[in-house]
Amino acid sequence: MRNHEGDVTVSADQFLYYVRTAVHGMCRILEELGDTLANRRPDLPDANSPYALLEHCLGVMEYWGGHLIHGRETNRDRPAEFRASGPVGPLVRRAEQALVQLERDVRQSTARDSLRNQPDPAVLGPDAELTPSFVLVHVFEELAQHHGHMEITRDVLCRESGAGAE
Repeated sequence: MRNHEGDVTVSADQFLYYVRTAVHGMCRILEELGDTLANRRPDLPDANSPYALLEHCLGVMEYWGGHLIHGRETNRDRPAEFRASGPVGPLVRRAEQALVQLERDVRQSTARDSLRNQPDPAVLGPDAELTPSFVLVHVFEELAQHHGHMEITRDVLCRESGAGAE
């Protein structure tokens, strides 16, 4: 559906529905795998562990949603996200907290707002003009991409281990 300016419009509720679907899907995969397999990298070129993928997605939500749109300070270390490991339970709880914060961020922003911070030139992301709406589309793009990536990773890890989830 297009608005009077020709833009495709998506409500905050619609956006958040799909964000929650992706994050909850990643959390379920981590819980299915358990602490050992969730922290293992599959035998695939340049693959990351499921734990690291969710850690990265939480960094994306915090940086792009919180730092760029709302101006909150962040100490994001993107390379460390992909090396992260630890117990699944605390990360799943942190994911729920990140969803609550992102929902606040989305509901407090409007499409006409300016970004409070500009992205660091070293940050990988869209190379187009960034608006709050465009930033949120990028957040969803990352979440959807890594949810699918994690599904494949789970399947490979289970096959490699010779068993189902722990």
